[in-house]
Amino acid sequence: MSENEEKYETLKLCNQLCFPLYACSKEIIRRYKPYLDQIDLTYTQYITMMVMWEMKSVNVKTLGENLYLDSGTLTPVLKKLESKGYIKRERSNQDERNLVVTITKEGEALKDKAIKIPSEMGACVKLTKEEAAVLYKLLYKIIGNVR
Repeated sequence: MSENEEKYETLKLCNQLCFPLYACSKEIIRRYKPYLDQIDLTYTQYITMMVMWEMKSVNVKTLGENLYLDSGTLTPVLKKLESKGYIKRERSNQDERNLVVTITKEGEALKDKAIKIPSEMGACVKLTKEEAAVLYKLLYKIIGNVR
C-alpha cells in the first residue's frame, strides 16, 4: 500500500464503526415493520408508545429526551397518535408553556396487541441474553460519549 493510499485508509467504508451501526439499525427497523403493521404503528410511534406505557403521563420535553427526538420530529408523531386515540396532549395546569402527553384507555389497550413484538424481534436478532446485554451496554456507552 502506498503512503497516499494509507493516508486515506480511514475513509474506507469497511473501517467505519458508524456504517454497521447505521446498517444494523436500518435492518432492525425493517424487521419490525410487519409486526408494527399489524397494530398500525410506525417504529417511531411504537417507541413513543413504549415510553407512554411506562410513564403514563409525561411532558413533551422529557418524552423527547427519552426518545432522543427533537420536537420537530416528535410533534407529528404525537399528533398522529392522538388522532388514533392512543394519547392526549394538553397544556400543563402548572405551566402553560409545557405540553403534557397522557396515555388513553385505547393507548393502554394497545399494549396487549404489542406484547409479543419484543420476543418476535428477539427471535430475528438471535443474540443470547448475555450478548444482548453487552451490546446494549456498549450502544448506550456510545450514545453517552457522543451526546
